[in-house]
Amino acid sequence: QETLVESGGGLVQPGGSLRLSCVAHDLTFNIYSISWHRQAPGKERELVAAIAGSGITHYADFVKGRFTISRDNDKNAAYLQMEDLKPEDTAVYYCRARWSTAFRDDDYWGQGTQVTVSS
Repeated sequence: QETLVESGGGLVQPGGSLRLSCVAHDLTFNIYSISWHRQAPGKERELVAAIAGSGITHYADFVKGRFTISRDNDKNAAYLQMEDLKPEDTAVYYCRARWSTAFRDDDYWGQGTQVTVSS
């Protein structure tokens, strides 16, 4: 079983909304920072949003005011609520869980979920 499993991608019209989910398995979820990244064809993977175990969030400038990252530690899940989607948001979206200390670096990626924004 994959450690991180994303879902919720799909085809949506410009201006529409989607909610991505990321469910973690076999992790002490609450200690991990969770982030969403995306990769469009021919482009490098980029950070979209991140949320620490404390709940502190960070957003890329290009999604501020449109996307919201959240987490539910009781469900071992994180979410990315995407509003006012634009064609340039089309990409494969990946969930990442990371926990780093001086002695170890746990870094997990999901398999990705496709988001296509098109009329």
